[in-house]
Order: sequence, then structure tokens, then C-alpha cells
Amino acid sequence: MKALSDIGLVGLAVMGENLILNMESKGYTVTAYNRSTEKVDKFINGRAEGKNIRGAWSIEELVQSLEKPRKVMLMVKAGAAVDAMIEQLIPHLEPGDIIIDGGNTHYPDTNRRTEYLESKGLLFIGTGVSGGEEGALTGPSIMPGGSKAAWEIVKPIFQGISAKVEDGSPCCDWVGEAGAGHFVKMVHNGIEYGDMQLICEAYQIMKELLGMSADEMHEVFAEWNEGELDSYLIEITRDILAYKEDGQPLVEKILDTAGQKGTGKWTGVSALELGIPLTLIGEAVFARCLSAQKEERVKASGVISGPSPKFTGDKKAFVEDIRQALLASKIVSYAQGYVLMREAAKENNWDLNYGGIALMWRGGCIIRSTFLGKIKEAFDANPALENLLIDPYFVDKVQSCQAGWRNVVATAAVNGVPAPTLSSALSYFDGYRSARLPANLLQAQRDFFGAHTYERIDRPRGEFFHTNWTGRGGDTASSTYNA
Repeated sequence: MKALSDIGLVGLAVMGENLILNMESKGYTVTAYNRSTEKVDKFINGRAEGKNIRGAWSIEELVQSLEKPRKVMLMVKAGAAVDAMIEQLIPHLEPGDIIIDGGNTHYPDTNRRTEYLESKGLLFIGTGVSGGEEGALTGPSIMPGGSKAAWEIVKPIFQGISAKVEDGSPCCDWVGEAGAGHFVKMVHNGIEYGDMQLICEAYQIMKELLGMSADEMHEVFAEWNEGELDSYLIEITRDILAYKEDGQPLVEKILDTAGQKGTGKWTGVSALELGIPLTLIGEAVFARCLSAQKEERVKASGVISGPSPKFTGDKKAFVEDIRQALLASKIVSYAQGYVLMREAAKENNWDLNYGGIALMWRGGCIIRSTFLGKIKEAFDANPALENLLIDPYFVDKVQSCQAGWRNVVATAAVNGVPAPTLSSALSYFDGYRSARLPANLLQAQRDFFGAHTYERIDRPRGEFFHTNWTGRGGDTASSTYNA
């Protein structure tokens, strides 16, 4: 074992342990530390035994074991625990040393910590790490941001342990200054919420409307995973539907209340703050919230009636329509997520590589799919692309899915089967392709009750007008509006 470790890692939950083992397997010597030191004993004498991994039982011991510039990665609970650990580390570090936060941190915290640590002569990296426990061990997607000066120092380790795509390119690259890495990870998680809810709606339509068994749906997802929808989430859905307990599908024994850790909500709040219509991911978050109201829903089901699902058409053809609806809605979800990242980049002065982000998501992470290769191609061809829905490949793909998509949303609505993300995706698509929306009436309403003014189609943009709609309001107008 080397006299000094290449990197130290704080936090020996499963993600932390697996990242350490991943680093060691790539030739790095790692120091492991945990606030509860019995976890250090257990790890060093268990999974880490015989490997180039040393334990530390104090902050001082951790820092002293590291080569300079020291690199300390935190895999602790986001929030106050990260700040507390940073404060414990600072007195023992020297200028140029690097603290890395690999947790699911809200990006404003990373903005703040980067500025704070740089003011003390230290460097900070806030990095999203996606892929769950298996990814941490075998190769996650890593999305680093923070102090640019730190990137070249940690780059060999990060790219060494990350997942790789077919040509060997690592699913890790520099994202941008300050909180850019954690922002991109947040959007990744928001898209993950959307993908999961879309799949769940496809499942419910097949189950409730078509009366398909878990085994039949397993076959459908297995087929889908061989085509355009090939992805990690489709793959695990295939496997979940095939899993039996006492001869019965386990999935049907699981209570229908979904949990969440907040990253989807953060994505939605960021979209509202930046004025971006992130409708699909918003509906995915609200679907989880509605699922949590289990007792209320059970009570309501005995009071409120609706149509009984009944399907009389061609089942096989409708399953293909569901596939098309899922694919088109997935395109909308990514389109919205990328628009959000573009707006955040403007707001925070980040120089994001959108094709590179798609590459980082190609492997290791939860939303990994072959689909992302097409997104990379779209941004490689046009780095200034405003929206994926106007890229030639995606235009063709959505156009070819339109009829099936509309049929699924309409049929679900007629039969009382909820499909919030499939339908919100279609509404966004129809709104985005509309040269004229009814906001002219909305702005007239605002001017009527609040003198908020309006622009006219027969005058240049930037000229604002107010009408005395009732004859009693006078000519005084409120301030002009932002559109």
C-alpha cells in the first residue's frame, strides 16, 4: 500500500463503500472515514480487507493520510451534515486542498460552498453521482462542477471510476462553475421522475384498460427494451413484472404509495423560478404526492364514480400506440429538461456542453438509454438548438408517434384511467407547436382588472397599451409586464 492515499472518503453507507471499492479497483489507494468509527472497523475488516484501503478513526488521521493536494470526498446526507463536515475539515487543510461533495445536494448550497471555500484558499467540487449502489461499485455517471482549478486534479480518478460508453468515452466530464454539476444532476433526477411515471402510466393502461397480466406486460417491456425505448428503467420494469413471490407477481403486492427525496420537487421549483414550462416532470412529482394520499383515495373511490374501463379494439395495435405515446412523451420530458438547463446556464453564466451532458447520461445513471445518443447528435449538429422538438430527428420521431399518442391519451381519458404525464406531454407539444395561444385573452383580462397593459399584433414588440375597458378606469396603467 502507498505511504499516502490518493483520496479520502467520508461516509460509509453503501454508496460510499462502493465508491471506495470502485476507486481501489482502478488502482487508487483510498482512506475511509466515518463519524461512527465502528463502521470504519467493520468496513476495513470486511469488504475492504486485503485491499489498498486504509481506515481513519479521526479527521486528523484522515487528512494526514492523504497526499497533497489533499482530496476529501463527502458521501454524507445533504444539508447540514455537509456543512458540519466541511467546518471540521477546514482547520486541517491547506490552500489548494479539495473538498468534494458527492451527495444529492441542492445546487444553491453548492454555489454558496464553492464561494466560501475559495475565500479560504481551498477548492470545492459539487458533483452529482448517479447509478445507485450498483453504479457506484461498477461505474456511475458523474457530473462535477465547482472550482474549475480542481477539475484537472480529480479528473483521472473521476473518469477512471465512471461508466464508459461503447467507444470507451467516460460518462463524466466537467459541467461548469459553482453549482452547475449539482444542477445537472437535479435535472437528471427530474427526468428520472418523469420517465418512471410515464412507464407506470403505460403499465396501468395495459393492466386496467387492456386487462393484461404481469407476464403479458413483461413480454411487452422485453420487446420494447430491444428497440427505441431500450433503457435501464424499461429493463428493470421488464424484470420487476416477471418477479414472483409464492407464484404471484410481487409488484401487485406492493402498496401504491410512492416516496420521494425532493430532487424532483427542486427541479419543478427551479423551473417555476426561471419561467420554464416543465409540465411533465411537475405532473410526475404531483402523481407521487397524490399516491401518498392513499386513505383519502380509498375513501373517495367509494363516493365518486367514473367510467368502468372497457376496451373493444385491437389490443396488439393499442399496445403499439402505448409504445408510441411513451416514446413521444419521453422526448418531451428531455426537451423540457434541456430548456431548463439552458435557461439556468444563462441565469448563472454557466457554459454547459449539452451534447456532453447527454454523453454523461449514456451509461451508469438511472436514465441511461440508447435514446441519449440521439440527443448528443442533435446538440453536436447544432450547439445552439433551442428545443429538441425542432431537431430534424426528433421532429420526425414525434410526428410518426402522434396518432398513437393522441389515441392513448384520448382513450385513457374516456375510460377514466389517469395518465397525467402522457397527457401533459401532449398538451405541451400542442402548445409549443401553436403559433397563436389564447394568452391574448389572458392579457386582456389582466389589463381589465389590473391595468397591466398589453402589446398589439399590429404594432412593434415593446410598445405597451392600456384600455379603459369599463369607461370608469381612467388612463393610468400599471407597470409593463415581462413575457
